[in-house]
Amino acid sequence: MNYQIITFYEFKRLENLLEMRATLKSAMFELSILGTIIIAEEGYNATVSGSPTDIEEFIAVLEKKFETKLVYKTSFHAERPFLKAKVRIKKEIVSLRQPVEIEKGRGTHAKPAEWNRIISDENTIVLDARNDYEVAVGTFRGATNPRIEKFSDLPKFVQENFNPRERQRIAMFCTGGIRCEKFAPFLKELGFEEVYQLEGGILKYLEETPAEESLWEGECFVFDDRIAVDANLRHGATEDARPLTVNPPLKKTPK
Repeated sequence: MNYQIITFYEFKRLENLLEMRATLKSAMFELSILGTIIIAEEGYNATVSGSPTDIEEFIAVLEKKFETKLVYKTSFHAERPFLKAKVRIKKEIVSLRQPVEIEKGRGTHAKPAEWNRIISDENTIVLDARNDYEVAVGTFRGATNPRIEKFSDLPKFVQENFNPRERQRIAMFCTGGIRCEKFAPFLKELGFEEVYQLEGGILKYLEETPAEESLWEGECFVFDDRIAVDANLRHGATEDARPLTVNPPLKKTPK
């Protein structure tokens, strides 16, 4: 059986987090869903896996609990990519450690079909918003690697290397879109007039872009037991590239 893996997030006001954690954890147990869900007052962020039938039922639970229509990316794997079911309460669903107004990022989303045209313009700064060990696995052709160890280091890199008075257009991307969702309003506040973020992230781009048109090079690092996925969103060949100082090594699932 192939296990379905879905990744999703949304910035929206959440309350009663302790009760919400208990409900979600119970549903994961009942439906044999494994993975991690992060909830905070600012929203939710998750990657989970299960059988397609169980995932379908779990999506219904999530939509009812979060009072939303879930938008998610999906892929499949022959083995379970997670070993445990976790629901964590945190201050942020992705840690930028900078106050931002998410609403300021409205109008910055670029769909995968538009992405190649945007990043092929020589006047566009193409910024990889991921950590250095993720970039080493694969990235877009011509993208800038900020060589950061964690997302909260990215503001300093941008402030030291890019001047909005000299270059106005930045197009950035990350794995599933959530980091860019937070960083787009930050760039707007710095004074960059043209800011683009790849809607749905690398995963949605690989899902929707024909191989002959793709500007992606290499594989895409993912935070589960697969380590990375290839351009077809199948289990990649990459071994764990994360430094031990960042995280302990992930268990490698045999192909």
